[in-house]
Amino acid sequence: MSASRVPAERGAPIEFEFEGEPVGSYEGETVAAALLAAGVPAFGVTREGDARLPLCNMGTCYDCAVTADGERLVRACLADARPGMVVERNEAS
Repeated sequence: MSASRVPAERGAPIEFEFEGEPVGSYEGETVAAALLAAGVPAFGVTREGDARLPLCNMGTCYDCAVTADGERLVRACLADARPGMVVERNEAS
């Protein structure tokens, strides 16, 4: 048995900001998909200083939580990437 990708068309290219740096994405993709594709090593930081990354990728947990356009605890796996969006790491308090 071999695996193969299902053909899919991507939306138009867009760009948003993560921690002050531009991130390329496509219309219809989530913030989590774009950050993972860009190789971002941490979406947030735990109280102990450990990196947080997506766990479930379906909105059940909050491991992918970011601050998006000033709104805290936005689940990146459910948030559509938008042109000009400003995304920051979520720091545990």
